Amino acid sequence: MITPAFAQGAGAAGGTDILVQVVPFILIFVIMYFLILRPQQRRAKEHQDMVKNVRRGDTVVTTGGIVGRVAKVTEAPEIEVEIAPNVNVKVVRTMIAEVRAKGEPVKAA
Repeated sequence: MITPAFAQGAGAAGGTDILVQVVPFILIFVIMYFLILRPQQRRAKEHQDMVKNVRRGDTVVTTGGIVGRVAKVTEAPEIEVEIAPNVNVKVVRTMIAEVRAKGEPVKAA
């Protein structure tokens, strides 16, 4: 039925089989890190810096698509955005998608 040659040859290559099976998974995780996770972390850091540096007079776009000019910036998590003349809304800072035009710096009183 089974020849002695097949029975003896099966146990010899056991150590390298595990290495051959694990290496592709390690390569997939390394490629995923450099192509997906690292750029996402960089974009999140850039967004955090952009939101932190918003100042009065900047034209911003919210994630909901509202375009307006920043009227008031405080240390609170909300800012006031003027979306029309004399119409101000409070917007959570993290919901700012982009800053289109930088405004004038606040003058020291």
